[in-house]
Amino acid sequence: MKNIILLISLCLFCLTINAQQEAKEQPKKQATDSSKVFTVDNIIKTLYTTISGEKGKARNWKQFKSLFHEDAKLIPSGENKEGVFKIRYISPDEYIKSSGKWLVENGFFEKEIHRETQQFGNLVHVFSTYQSFYSETDETPFMRGINSIQLLYDNNRWWIVNIYWTNETELNPIPKAYLPK
Repeated sequence: MKNIILLISLCLFCLTINAQQEAKEQPKKQATDSSKVFTVDNIIKTLYTTISGEKGKARNWKQFKSLFHEDAKLIPSGENKEGVFKIRYISPDEYIKSSGKWLVENGFFEKEIHRETQQFGNLVHVFSTYQSFYSETDETPFMRGINSIQLLYDNNRWWIVNIYWTNETELNPIPKAYLPK
């Protein structure tokens, strides 16, 4: 009888260790309103909403970070002063550190004006054309561009894996296919 109790105790101990190890390997899931991440449409709308706001309005950075997979990257791109096209890889935290203050000090609204979505199983790619304004009341955007957004569905919710974007320029206008009809 002692051997059976010892064997059961050993099995339970091993199961506990295994469960703890699996929990450590899972992505750190930050608490968020599940309605914001349950559909592709909602997570994209929430992304634009969290970075947008009038001058002086604090952004909800906790909600912003909750949209992203723990290994997500934001990848801004464009020409440098020498005319060379460059990209930069930053985490959501680095984005907040580098852009957060500017967004609040200047006011910033990014509005989606067109979307192309492709899906294969749990993988989604969204080509999202945007216009940027300093205030929600502005009629003319100061900038336009395209966000290439990759998402993952983990059988629980959607996660933003990457956002790779570039702004429109005179030499690189947005093609008509990616503008509203």
